[in-house]
Amino acid sequence: MNPRKIFIATVAIVAIAVGAWLSYQVASPPRAQSTRAATLLNGANALPEFTLVDHTGAPVGADVFTGQWDLVFFGFTHCPDVCPLTLQVLASARQQLADSGFEPLPRIVLVSVDPERDTPDKLAQYVSHFGEGNLGITGELEELRKLTGALGIFFGKSMREDGSYLVDHSSAVLAFDPNGQFRALFGSPHQAENYVHDIPIIVDQS
Repeated sequence: MNPRKIFIATVAIVAIAVGAWLSYQVASPPRAQSTRAATLLNGANALPEFTLVDHTGAPVGADVFTGQWDLVFFGFTHCPDVCPLTLQVLASARQQLADSGFEPLPRIVLVSVDPERDTPDKLAQYVSHFGEGNLGITGELEELRKLTGALGIFFGKSMREDGSYLVDHSSAVLAFDPNGQFRALFGSPHQAENYVHDIPIIVDQS
């Protein structure tokens, strides 16, 4: 074959390949940024009806998780380690997001899995330790189980020899969007930098 024809054919093939690559780069949307710790969900499942009370004593239902982004943790005020550490991580992450100018800032919500001891007053004092604007929720055990059952949260008493008890419970943090939809789940271990990285992604992709 004529060397000139080979050269022209080669140039044509390369030009087509480059053109196709450029077309792909322009036409293809940018890839969604990946989260570090959060598992993203579609938020399709509606919460059941339930009646609990917040830390002011006011009744709340499923619509308590509407109107803002919420980071929801199920724990209790007598928890010796996991609960205060997790809530402190959430408080630190929210402060870092605030310092960076990010909006909307999520609200931190503690739903008590120890309603026997966690009165509204006790919850009010407890959640205030982790910043302003936090919400505590407690109430009757039967109503609490409606919520935890729908979200796959487990909890149960762990009795001690002296007759006192702790409460074993899930350590996940759940993110709800302003429509009250369950959008993401953070498993342990909880680290503030992961929340700072992931929350803007969750908000952007919801």
